[in-house]
Amino acid sequence: MDAAGLDSDGREFKSPDEMWTEQAGDPNKKTLWYRNGVSYWEGVEASMDGVLGGFANVNEPDIKCSEEFLKIILSERFPADARHQTLVALDCGSGIGRITKNLLIRHFNEVDLLEPVSHFLEAARQTLGPENHMNSDTHKAVNFYCVPLQDFTPESGRYDVIWIQWCIGHLTDDDFVSFFKRAKVGLKPGGLFILKENLARSGFVLDNEDRSVTRSDLYFKELFSRCGLHVYKSKDQRGFPEELFAVKMYALTTDVPKKVNRTRSKSQANRPRIIK
Repeated sequence: MDAAGLDSDGREFKSPDEMWTEQAGDPNKKTLWYRNGVSYWEGVEASMDGVLGGFANVNEPDIKCSEEFLKIILSERFPADARHQTLVALDCGSGIGRITKNLLIRHFNEVDLLEPVSHFLEAARQTLGPENHMNSDTHKAVNFYCVPLQDFTPESGRYDVIWIQWCIGHLTDDDFVSFFKRAKVGLKPGGLFILKENLARSGFVLDNEDRSVTRSDLYFKELFSRCGLHVYKSKDQRGFPEELFAVKMYALTTDVPKKVNRTRSKSQANRPRIIK
């Protein structure tokens, strides 16, 4: 990836490598990068407005568009008439449990939450814990992991869907790749990742305040390739305020896409052509 980028103060970088070398190029810098990122969110209140950066109004269109996408994925990958097992999801960067509460717990029998900010996770536990009315015998939040993405390894073969939203920007490129390579082990056969993230128009944008990077579509796809992942489906988020970054959803699989043979019929192949 050699596209240029910039930071939130307008400073330009020639490439991601230049930026990452400066920000996390040795163990001390890398430790500080992650520490400062968590510290930023530790100073944010555990509320809808807090986790959405003052844009609580995007919750409804966010969930609506995500649900449309998820329903298509579930119907194609896990059709109800062929399903003989419970569906299990992992909510990465779960925050206060917003996505689990409003989306995942309605479509999955079990949901685990992964969040490095302890007071966010505690708020999620209070809302979604086993003693709460949100839980039922058939749809419930099960595990609450207070672990950062870069340090997490899932239980082998537990998840049908690993949902990752608005958190992968905190990972360096190397940790992005190593996370997905580890997390593959956590997928059941036929399982997939759903990544939902902000998009830069080109290259990348470094946020100096919360220590995160917004990547372009091309940047993401180059990282997916390094992870050994393939885009099964994608969808653009609709209905967000114009001043926000564009947002895109990617359904990612470890399966190599099947090639479609586009052979021409004999009649088509033998048809005379005009040579230009």
